[in-house]
This record gives sequence, C-alpha cells and structure tokens, in this order.
Amino acid sequence: MKFGVFYEIQLPTPWQEGDQQRMFRETLEHVQLADRLGIDYMWAVEHHFLEDHALSSAPESWLPAAAALTKTIRIGHGIACMPPGFNQPARLAERIATLDLVSGGRVEFGTGESASRMELEAFSVDPKTKRRAYLETLEQVCNMMAMTPYPGFDGEFFKMPCRNVLPKPAQKPHPPVWVAGKPDLAAELGIGCLGFAVLSGPKAKEAVDAYYATLAEKCVPIAHSVNANVAVLANFHTHRDEKTAHERGEHLKFFGYTIGKYYIEGDVRPGRGDGWGEYLKIKDSFPHLGGNNPTSAIGTPEQVRGHMRQLEAAGVDQVMLMHQGGRMSHEHNCESLELFAREIMPEFRDREDKRQAEKAARLEPIIEAAMKRKTWMAQLDEIPIVRPYGSASFIPQPDEHAGASDATKGALGLAVKS
Repeated sequence: MKFGVFYEIQLPTPWQEGDQQRMFRETLEHVQLADRLGIDYMWAVEHHFLEDHALSSAPESWLPAAAALTKTIRIGHGIACMPPGFNQPARLAERIATLDLVSGGRVEFGTGESASRMELEAFSVDPKTKRRAYLETLEQVCNMMAMTPYPGFDGEFFKMPCRNVLPKPAQKPHPPVWVAGKPDLAAELGIGCLGFAVLSGPKAKEAVDAYYATLAEKCVPIAHSVNANVAVLANFHTHRDEKTAHERGEHLKFFGYTIGKYYIEGDVRPGRGDGWGEYLKIKDSFPHLGGNNPTSAIGTPEQVRGHMRQLEAAGVDQVMLMHQGGRMSHEHNCESLELFAREIMPEFRDREDKRQAEKAARLEPIIEAAMKRKTWMAQLDEIPIVRPYGSASFIPQPDEHAGASDATKGALGLAVKS
C-alpha cells in the first residue's frame, strides 16, 4: 500500500497579517519533508472562495514550487476542476503537461466537477449539467495531451478548432487520471478513485470490491490509458503518547466542520468569517477522533498501524493522510509525519512490490478488454492550414512612421523601398 499527504492549506478565520504567506511556506516545507521521508504522493486541492476550508485555489501556481523542491514524490492535483467555467480545457491541458515536464514526469492528474454553491455559481457552472460538462472536458483534455495535432471539437460546453496543444507531457500518453470521490464513476471510466471520505476497513473493502468488479464488467476508458487504483482519506496524527495524539488530532475536527459549513447547512458571509470562533462553540458535539473510532488514524503508532492494516487488507491502493487542519501546529504536524515514516510505513513498503506485481498480473486481461471497448477520437485525414490575420496591434503600421528613416523603418519591421 502506498501513502500520500493531502493539502487543503486550511487556515481558520479570522486571519492575522502574514498568516496566508506563512501557510504556503509551511506547506512547502512539509512537502519537502514528505519527499525526504519517502512518502509516495502529495495531493493539492483546487477550491475557490471557501475561506475557512482551503487556501489552495490556484494549485497550478504552487505545485511547480513543490516539484522544484522535491525529487521523487508524485505531484498530484487533487483535484483540478474540469467544467469549462473553471478552467478552459486547452489551458488545463497545457498546465498539466507543463507541470509534468517540470517535475520530471511525476504528475498525477486528479479531476472533478466541484460541488459547492460558493464555487459553482461564482464560475457560472450549472449544477444540473456539471456532470456532463465534466465528462466532455475530461475526455477532450486527455485527447489534447495525447494527440498531435488535436483535431478540434464542437461540443455542448466548449468548442475549439484544430490546434497542436503544447507542450506534450513527459508521461505517455498522459499522466495517470483520477476522479474525486466516486468509485462507481471512476471504475466505469477506467480512472483512479480519490475517495475523500474516511472509511473503516469493512467499508473500504466494499468500495474496493465494487470498484474492481465494475472495472471488469463495465469499464469504457475515457482517457488514453487505464489507471486502476483506489485511494482513501484518513484523518491522521500520531504520537507515542495516546492522550497527546488525541489532543492534537482534535484540530482535524475543523475539517469536518468546514465540510458542513460550505456544503450542507452553513451561513456564509464572504470576507466576514469567524470560523474558529464558530467552531469552538460546537466542537464538543463532533464525534471523538481516533481510539476506537475505525475511521481515524489518530493515536499511537501501534493504533495507527492497526487502522492501516485494515485498509491494506481491504485492498486499498493508497491512503491519503489528512494531516493538517484547524490550527494544528506546523511543528507537531511534521513530528507526526516523521514518526509515521519511521515506525509505521516500512511494514507496508516491504509488501508493496509483491502486491503490485500480483495486481498487475490480475488486471492485465481486464484492462486489455476495457481498452478494446473504447471509442477513439479520429485523427484528421488532412490538417487544415491556418493563416494569420495579416496584422497585429504590436506591429507598427506604415502611416505611423511616414517620416522615419529607412534604418528606423527596418528596425520596426516596416517595408523599406529599395
């Protein structure tokens, strides 16, 4: 089983001067630590306007810094919002491919359709049609990265003519594709499932079994390759002292609070939040995290190891560690990850090569059958010629420099009489 670290970059309101800059600095420090410790993946969300929930509204801006500062950790969008109101498809293909080149082929392409009213309405995305927009865009972004040239498209949610979308990613045909939180949809499309709900061992097994059964029976790949993987989220904090682990892990309740606030029943006043004060009034009503709660990896190394063993036995491919939330101390957060890597992770790493080999052999005929069911976008028989407009605002016109010398006209790109 592999492990990832999951970044919302959560900062409860009210904020003090310099807090936001500090959070990005601490996040990049934590990513570097994860890389040094041998953590397999890092995942960065794309969320907009959710003040208490996430500062990572532009992962395409900070993930290149994470890539430059690390060597081996996989660089994951967890997720990129796909409906064209959020991201024009060609621009998204360009950004993912560029990041893949910059990172040396380490990108994981997590995708999703978004779900909050704060985000969807701000970008004029209709919640009733967002799934269709997601599917249309995802397929075409994969085509853009894999096809030379991209033939062009005229769809329900966007259109563009034939262009060669550049650059092309280092990983061929494109980086591994994932979708947020939808095991059935992920398996049908032949992409990885980023399960953002924390699960007990038995519940994880249900999700994993359903995913691989659907993959075998119904998969029609939407991308140019199949990424058969199931990742689940785990609220995570470990310390040798159980009481200390629980006290520090209480900060992760704030993550659950913000989910409720922005997705279920919160009253949000943009720019006037006091999320931390609101949370403190109700935090004791939240279920206890860790200990006997089977959905949390909070406790001593032995307790956390027990939860990880349940997930491994369920067939989970990756556990994403939800490690930062509320006002968790950066120092405590780093100490917890170091303890995890030193005393918990090696056991699972020792079994990973054998598990991967067995899984690859088991899935080879399933993936081969799925790829035969895919309908591929046709290449153009004849590539169209695109002629320039014949003028541009930055190119001076002859009448603008009628009295200029021939030397000046030549320097400006204007025709000079011989």
